[in-house]
Amino acid sequence: MKNLVVTLITLFTVMTYAQDQKQNPVPQINVAGEGKVKVTPDQVIITLGVENTGKDASEVKKANDIIIEKVIKFIKQSNIPQSDFQTTAVSLSKNYDYEKKKYNYVAHQSICVTLKDIKKYDEFMMGITDTGITNINGVEFKSSKLEQYQSEARKKAILDAKQKAVDYASALNQKVGKVILISDNSQNYYPQPMYKGAMMAGAADASMPRETLAVGEIEITANVQVAFILD
Repeated sequence: MKNLVVTLITLFTVMTYAQDQKQNPVPQINVAGEGKVKVTPDQVIITLGVENTGKDASEVKKANDIIIEKVIKFIKQSNIPQSDFQTTAVSLSKNYDYEKKKYNYVAHQSICVTLKDIKKYDEFMMGITDTGITNINGVEFKSSKLEQYQSEARKKAILDAKQKAVDYASALNQKVGKVILISDNSQNYYPQPMYKGAMMAGAADASMPRETLAVGEIEITANVQVAFILD
């Protein structure tokens, strides 16, 4: 009986509070804030691909495996730790050629390699072509201090939101009070330019040092939605 009484009292209190909130809503302002940090990347992730086509599935798969073995051997010889390269896709498919009206098989495998010393990019790309790779699917720039820069971006986003709230409130002769809600809407973006053409040009004359990687900057952003009480 006592439990029932306590439950009814609690329910009544919650309903009363909700009703009061509807009748007397708390004045508030909801704003978006954005923080940006631009940094020079010090790491690069390269996605390599090997693809072969033929009439016989086993022969196509074998041809692919031979090249992949050379690729992995070269990666190891480049003193890249095993934790920094990984097979990301393997496929063997049967396709129909409508012009020749016959089937063929396509074997594909891709490997993702992380170079933690971005200065080794050109040397690595010059050497990897000798393994017989058929595709360079792209590069992704990263920073070894990503978490630190993300933290900076989040703080800037909060400060940006607060400044916006102050601007709006001051125009109404009001003041910004406590925060009642923060929503993190951040999504990281890393540019991924293609460098197949540049790499192949460098491979044409290995005796000449080439600079084929435009590092530029990466932009680390944080986006928040903040609700403030208006005093």
